[in-house]
Amino acid sequence: MSPHAKLISTLSLFLGTTITISSNHWVMAWTGLEINTLAIIPFISKSHHPRAIEATIKYFLVQATASALLLFSSMSNAWATGQWDITQLTHPMSCLLLTIAIAMKLGLVPFHFWFPEVLQGSSMITALLLSTMMKFPPIAILFLTSHSLNPTLLTTMAITSAALGGWMGLNQTQIRKILAFSSISHMGWMTIIAIFSPNLILLTFYLYTLMTATVFLTLNTTKTLKLTTMMISWTKTPMLNATLMLTLLSLAGLPPLTGFLPKWLIIQELTKQEMTTAATIMAILSLLGLFFYLRLTYYSTITLPPNTVNHMKQWHTNKMTSTLIASLTSSAILLLPLSPMILTTI
Repeated sequence: MSPHAKLISTLSLFLGTTITISSNHWVMAWTGLEINTLAIIPFISKSHHPRAIEATIKYFLVQATASALLLFSSMSNAWATGQWDITQLTHPMSCLLLTIAIAMKLGLVPFHFWFPEVLQGSSMITALLLSTMMKFPPIAILFLTSHSLNPTLLTTMAITSAALGGWMGLNQTQIRKILAFSSISHMGWMTIIAIFSPNLILLTFYLYTLMTATVFLTLNTTKTLKLTTMMISWTKTPMLNATLMLTLLSLAGLPPLTGFLPKWLIIQELTKQEMTTAATIMAILSLLGLFFYLRLTYYSTITLPPNTVNHMKQWHTNKMTSTLIASLTSSAILLLPLSPMILTTI
């Protein structure tokens, strides 16, 4: 991929995201989503591997369908009410279509099938973009329209996403697929709170992005793609693997790490809204995710298999990447004591 094409695609990615999250008009939001979709396609297909091409086609078809549904939803709402404002979504059919479109964009159950396959066909950095930055525009639309959507439908999709994200991640050996099902599970946590506390969606998404970015960048540095290669990465970068263990446990939501904060606040808010059953189910389902995160940490730091190849420790790493990973890891592990200050911002 030439530097010019890379620059144009990156700028388009930022432009599309900015347009969508800052727009009040449905057509502008749709335009931003389309720019985003077209900008990420060169990144997915740049290796020219058959699996990458397959992932690109799957991603394009799903995103094009979701964008068409979003445009149809906004047009039918404008036809019925005369309003193009994002916050003025009142037509019942438009609300249903928008829920389906956002679920497809985010990879919520039952529209999740494309996400693990696309991540598996992408490089680590592209998978990071797909798991974080590409989810930001639909999350912003969900944030703006949360008051108009059907609470029962959203809660059902959220619980099934948390359940399936946990179950399907249990028997995976490919790291990118495990992180894809982890993402599906986290999207379920964000969706269940959308109606009751929209600000919590943004807080959960920011902290999820922080932790996921740390994990992906660490795995990209150690060139780890499956569990078998993860078992021998300890000999190359012991310190990085030790911090990866803590970041994975934070992603699982264990106290006293950063990842515990959003889950704690979501369960607290659900209990306040007298949804104790949903809160209990979500808390139990998070144990499924905890299991495969513990398996990852076990493989990365505790299991040292018989290894005949003596790896040289990577003393000479890229200084900028190392600094970035160090700062992200610190934030992904140590933010829980700052929760009173964080709570004043939401």
